[in-house]
Parts: sequence; structure tokens; C-alpha cells
Amino acid sequence: MKAARLYEYDPEMNVQLKIENVAAPTITGPNEVIVKVGAAGLCRTDLHIIEGVWREIMDTHGNLLPYIMGHENAGWVEDVGSAVTSVKPGDAVICHPHRSCGICLNCRYGHDMYCDHGLFPGLGLDGGFAEYFKTNESSVIKLNTGITPLSVAPMADAGITAFRAAKKAAKLLRPGAYVLLLGIGGLGHIALQVLKHMSGARVIAVDREPGAQVLARELGADFVLDGGPDLLAQVADITGGGAHVVIDFVGEHGTENLCWQMLRQGGDLIMVGYGGTIQVPTLDLVSREIRIGGSLVGDYTELVELMEMNADGKVMMHQTEYKLDDINTAISDFKNRKFTGRGVIVP
Repeated sequence: MKAARLYEYDPEMNVQLKIENVAAPTITGPNEVIVKVGAAGLCRTDLHIIEGVWREIMDTHGNLLPYIMGHENAGWVEDVGSAVTSVKPGDAVICHPHRSCGICLNCRYGHDMYCDHGLFPGLGLDGGFAEYFKTNESSVIKLNTGITPLSVAPMADAGITAFRAAKKAAKLLRPGAYVLLLGIGGLGHIALQVLKHMSGARVIAVDREPGAQVLARELGADFVLDGGPDLLAQVADITGGGAHVVIDFVGEHGTENLCWQMLRQGGDLIMVGYGGTIQVPTLDLVSREIRIGGSLVGDYTELVELMEMNADGKVMMHQTEYKLDDINTAISDFKNRKFTGRGVIVP
């Protein structure tokens, strides 16, 4: 099969994935599922993988490369193991990014992302920037009638990650409260849609890119700001003291130390983006009684819920398509923010 493989890490990203013909995956266990890839989302995490950010976590022994990236995958079931009963060849599916075991205590509680024996195709083993990839039965979700893999592939990570954060925020927000979203890209534009349907809060969207600002307005943001030098004053003026909840989808390049300053007393910061370091004086943390927490991808059931919202037309992915042969162009365009929303790789 055709696949795009990473051969080396480079903090400057002056490397390219190599398009090669490699052996297609085969069934080796009773619970495994081979998926014919319909589309695979291109994620900022993919950029961080190339930069080597995940090297100490996913490649601790230095023997992973070369491998196939791609962790936002959807397609059609090609083959199944002997114990698989919930899907069959030909079924259109989206794949939860984590191959969970289903039997550890965390899995029993429904916390797939905390699985004691979990595997992460596209990070620690071969993923979906190829014609086929392997996952397991506990990760696949059959698509609703009329929904194509191409239209939802990035929902597998970008969508579920944004959904989980927005769902957390919605539980903290009363009608009339303010929630601020930093970054209206592949994740932020999904969170905006979810919040408009799950809460009565007023949504403030912040992004420096004009295209992202236009998209935020189209999706119903109540306020759209360009993230300029007057951002803190603008937010204080709009909210009368700060947002009740801030979700930072960037987490680097300075946003990580602006986001908490835009909270009102008693506010909550939900960190989704990463790469930077938060520095909060303990006096601010205590006197303002703000709370800071992270949000990691999402559980299988949350992806099911997101797929239902998508099927009802409440949450849609704004995306730009690239052929697998053009994956390096897609990576460059993503790095340089030449498209809004998500990039999608089609074999």
C-alpha cells in the first residue's frame, strides 16, 4: 500500500514525509480491525511529532522511526478478527484515536484515554496517512446513514478534543455568562458550535487570522477579537471583569500566559493546546480563586455524542482536502496557516 512515513525529527521541521509502498497491515489478533482509510485529519500534534515534542513519550527507545503518522481516521472496514461482532467489512466507521483494552479499571469506568494498556495509532505505532491502517473493535464507531468518512475524519481527534473541553465548559456556564475561546482553528471552531448548542453563554472568539475571524462570525460567535495588544482591556470591557471560562486551544506563543489573566474571580481555565509553560503568581491563584486544568482528547462515548450532533447538522467540520501525495504541501500550509479549520488527507 501507499503510505507517508516520517524518518527523522527536526525542531525546525525542515524534513518531509516520504511517500512509499509498504506492506499493508494484517489481522494478528481476534479483536483487531483493518480500516481502508477514507480520510485522515492533519493535526497540530502531527507538527509537534515532526518537531520531536512527543519523542520522549512515544519513542522512548528511539526505535519507532520510520513510521506512518495520522491519528484522525475514518474509512470503511476492510477485515476483522475472529472475535469482532459489532462491525463487518464494508461498514463506514470513524475511529477513536486510542486503541483501548476495554477491560482495565479505567476502561470499565469509561475513561478510554486513561487505559492502562492503550495504544495510539499515528503516535506510537503506524497510523492513517496510508491506504489502510489497523485498530481494534473497541475503537470503531459506525457512521450514521448519509455521513461519509471524508466529512468527519478530523472529528476523531480535533472534534472529540474540542467537544470534551466545550462539554466541561458548558457545565460551568450559566445563561448570560461569558466563555472565551483562544484559537478558532481545527478545534476552536468545533468548540464554538458545541457551546452554541450546549450552553446559553455568550461566546468570545479570539484569533489573529482574518479567515478564522470570518469563520467565527459565521458560526455565531457573539464577539470576535483579533488578539491584539489591547486584548485584556477589550475582554474586561466586554465581560465587566473577565470571562467565566477560558479555553486555550493554542497553549504556546504567549497565549498560555494571557489566558488566565482574562478570567474573572472564580473563573476556570481549560487548557487544550500545549507547548508553552504557564506561569501564575500564587497570589493571583489564591486571591482570585481561579482554577486551571487540562483536557485530554475525549472518551469513546463523547465521540459517539459528537457524531450524533454531526448527524443532526449541529456541528460540522470546516476543512481543506489534500491528496496523500501532497501531504508535505498540506503540512507546510498548516504550519503557515494557509487554510482555516482542518486539513484532511485523502489516499
